[in-house]
Amino acid sequence: MTGQALYAVLGCGLFCLGFHALVVAAHPLRRLLAVNVMGSSVFLVLVAGAAPGDPLPQALVITGIVVAVAATALGLNLLLRLAVPAAADEPADGEGGS
Repeated sequence: MTGQALYAVLGCGLFCLGFHALVVAAHPLRRLLAVNVMGSSVFLVLVAGAAPGDPLPQALVITGIVVAVAATALGLNLLLRLAVPAAADEPADGEGGS
């Protein structure tokens, strides 16, 4: 088995593992991590399938990593907003309101 085939098989295995965690996990943070594992496995398969010396797949993977980091930051921000109790949005006694 060549190195490229090994990376492709490992990438497919990681994708299946991430998909399983996405389906099984109930906690939103674990689901977000599962999506990150799935994205990383796609990057691994793209690099494994690239022809030697071809810079296009490498550029696509670097761009995908940047987008994945931004999407993870957005997902974490949304998870934090879900975790904060709704009472924190209400004004305290004596502040504003009627």
